[in-house]
Amino acid sequence: MPATERDSSMTSNRYVYGIVDGDPVEFETDAVAGADQVYTISHRRLGAVVSDIDTTDPEETDEDAQRHDDVLREIMDDRERAIVPMQFGMSFESDRTLKNVLRGARPAFRRAMSDVEGRIELGLKIVREEDADVDVEAIEAAVEDELEPIAAQSVPNDLFSDRLVLNRSYLVDREDREAFDEAVAQLEADDGHEDLTFRYTGPFAPYSFVDVEIGAQR
Repeated sequence: MPATERDSSMTSNRYVYGIVDGDPVEFETDAVAGADQVYTISHRRLGAVVSDIDTTDPEETDEDAQRHDDVLREIMDDRERAIVPMQFGMSFESDRTLKNVLRGARPAFRRAMSDVEGRIELGLKIVREEDADVDVEAIEAAVEDELEPIAAQSVPNDLFSDRLVLNRSYLVDREDREAFDEAVAQLEADDGHEDLTFRYTGPFAPYSFVDVEIGAQR
């Protein structure tokens, strides 16, 4: 049955992964809370990517957090679709409520979709060796010189350890991914960075660059 024709009288709640534009999506996968089907609830061209769930207050286990990310990755990578990602835990009691959210937040979702279309999030943490004396300002300047010209946007993240020199997320056009990879590798190989560990991660759904929040609705 097409995603947009599902029976909205079903009693299951809808767990939301993110918002897509255009054609609906539907596929089988290991989804949050044991669901095995992901599909779309749509209002006009916007669609909430959801699976069925028996609660409006899901527990964030490691396994379900990974399933949430895996669904987003399936849409971004395997299906090459832009998606505005939602944080874990968005669950709605009725399709009508969810469609009302899509209607009310439509301008914000449109802006977010424009920002993330064709882009991925990459992360870089730089960690100094214990007791190493490093020039933090010089490292930050080197990273800025190499990476900022390639990235569309970047944002700082918390320095949650005193050994963490830099923690930053980058929004990068897919076509610039290879150039960004090479720039990170060059930074890691540069003289003077022997006491540093580079932790380069991604691609991720662009959580850090989406400023749209919707509360779980009961």
